[in-house]
Formats: sequence, C-alpha cells, structure tokens
Amino acid sequence: MVEKIPRALADLRVLDLTDLKGALCAKLFGDMGADVIKIEPPGGDAMRSIGPFLDNLPHRDRSLLYWFYNTSKRGVTLDLQDPTGQDLFRQLVAKVDVVIESFAPGTLAKWGLGYETLKQQNPQLVLTSISPFGQTGPYRDYKSSDTVAEALGGMIYTNGFSDDPPLRALGLQAYHSASFFAAIGTMSALWARDTVGEGQWVDVSIQEAAAAAVEHVAPFYHQGLGVQTRQGSLHWSRYFRVAQCKDGYIMHCSLGDWTSLVEWVKSDDQARDLGEPQWEDQFYRKEHAEHLFDVLDDWAKNYSVAELMEGAQLRRIPYAMVRPPEALVDDPQLNARGFFSEVNHPELGRTIRYPGGPFFFTVSPWRIARRPPLLGEHNTEVYRGELGISVDRLKELEQEEVI
Repeated sequence: MVEKIPRALADLRVLDLTDLKGALCAKLFGDMGADVIKIEPPGGDAMRSIGPFLDNLPHRDRSLLYWFYNTSKRGVTLDLQDPTGQDLFRQLVAKVDVVIESFAPGTLAKWGLGYETLKQQNPQLVLTSISPFGQTGPYRDYKSSDTVAEALGGMIYTNGFSDDPPLRALGLQAYHSASFFAAIGTMSALWARDTVGEGQWVDVSIQEAAAAAVEHVAPFYHQGLGVQTRQGSLHWSRYFRVAQCKDGYIMHCSLGDWTSLVEWVKSDDQARDLGEPQWEDQFYRKEHAEHLFDVLDDWAKNYSVAELMEGAQLRRIPYAMVRPPEALVDDPQLNARGFFSEVNHPELGRTIRYPGGPFFFTVSPWRIARRPPLLGEHNTEVYRGELGISVDRLKELEQEEVI
C-alpha cells in the first residue's frame, strides 16, 4: 500500500468564482492541496473560448489558456443570478473556508450573496474579492483590463525606448500580481481566523497590485531620484543590456568579475577603451553604460549564445541566454528539478506537459492533482454527493438551466 503524502493545504475547501483576473489565485490553492471547486455559469467560463486550443481544434474543453489556470480544481456549473442557484451557493458556502471572486464590486451583494450575508451563513468564511480598483474609491466602478491596470498602476510608463511612447509589458502582469497578493492575503486571513475566531473580507485591487510591483519606480521617485526614464533593452540599473549574438540574444552584465570580462574581450582585440582604469569603478560603468554595452555588443556578435553564457559563467560573470519560450521545454536546469508536470487527460487518452510550481516542499509537496475540469464535470459529485440533492431534482435543475 502506497503511503499517502500530506498536502500543505489539504484541510482547506475553496469556492472559485473567478474569471481570468483571479483564476491564478485559486490555482495556487488547488496545486498546494486545497479542495477547490470552480463554479462556472451553465454556458461555461469565458476563458474556455480563448485560444490557443489543443491541436488547433476550438472546443470549450480544449482551451490551453483555461487549462493552465484551472489545474487541480473540481468543476460545477451554477447560475448565480437565479434565486435557486443562489440558494445552492449558500449551501456550498456553509461547507467551505474560502470564496475567491472577481466580479465587479457590488455584484455579489446585488445577488443577495454579499459578505455580510455569507458571513451569517458561515462566520468562519474568508471572502477574497479581486477587482480592478478595489471595493471603494472614485474608480470603483470603472471598466478595466490587465492593460488598464498596468497603465494606471505605473507599470507601462517606464517600458519602451526613450524616444518612443510607453509599451505594455508582456503577459498578464497585473492580473498575476493581484492573484499572488490575493493568495497571500487569503492565507493571512486564514491565519488570523485561528486567532480572532472568525473570517474576514479580503479586498484586492488589481491597480494597487500593479503599483506595488513596479520594482524601482516608486522607491526611486519617493527618494527624490526623479521619474525613471524608459531604457529600451538597457535594464533600469544600467548594469544589464540585451545583445544580439550569432544565433540569438544574450543578457550582458557589467557586474561580477569585471577584470575577467575585460581580459576576455581584450583577448579578442575588441576591448577598445574598456581596459582603462576608470572602468574598474562600477559606478563609472553605470554612468557610461551606453558606450560600454556598445563595445560589448560588437564583441558579442562573433559568439553563439551558449559560448558567451558558458564562458561568462566560468569567469563568474552573470550572463544569461535570453530564452525563447519554446526553449524552456528542453532547459536542463528546469528538467533536472522536475519543473514540468505530466498530467493525464483520460478523455483524450493522452498526457499533457504543464508548467510546474516554482517551489519545493520536503514534507508537503506541490503537485497538479488533476487536469482542469470539463464543463460541469463534478455536478453530480458535488450537488448529489455533498449537498444530498436527488437525481430527479438534478435533472430538473439542468432543464431549468440553473446548473
């Protein structure tokens, strides 16, 4: 008999009412062992219609975007705008620790499912609300998106080249920041529950999450160092810049063992003035970064990415390959640490490789417990098995499009 390995959050039950704005938060709980039940409208979450799709075959159960954000969750359908659906939801709330939602502020209250109502149903409940601007303030009811949050959070202004308009960051940076902060806030509220004896409402603003994650921008400004300008491919610290090699891109670095770097470039007769004494001062290198990296760029053109990275690391200089996404699949470091997870999709007769967790636990491991749910896959398991609803009543609820 195989011994069952404990999961870090195995004692928690979570209802997931999020869309793309907060789905990552609920995924974090599920992959760490919590029993997460994703609740979708009868027609399915809008994420199911967003590609790319497996084998380029559009289908609500083949969206790779939906798959990524919904691992380790069970799935049910429920119309929260229907009074019967609202009653079923309240029954579910009585049996869980956490509800995570990302509706517009006031939506749950309009449906009779606001925090004060749910608290009466379950005083131990932690409700985490992820919204564009939070539950209060002059922007509370503004329409938003990840791009809007990045713009109003100060993230976009410093991206791009100095002579061009600001550029949007890649991916869903604001949504992801909000999900991480929401997970931290939820766990903190659960910890506090053990002390104060009751749950609470965690109010997460995506704009504030973006503003809290702009790295150097706010600290520099508030320390009187001015507004950071757009640097293009030059990192804001001015010690790093991306360069073209023979077969890809490398991240230059002027920190580390400067003497070894200069001697290396000298050996190729391309150091120009970099061997002069003033360059040994890292602050001088920072102030004259454009010239420094122009010299190094000319030198780097003669090398492959692998040659430069390996040679630099051998000399204790933190160079790095600028990896395209497809190269991560074959990354020896990620594979050596078991970063990727093979997840079984029995309905397809296939296993699919998923990105894994960026942390390891020696006793209560992270893992993807199940592939994302098919639409309404666990309706019978949850409604009949856990709420005791009869088979006939479930059929009626389906015909009435409540579930």
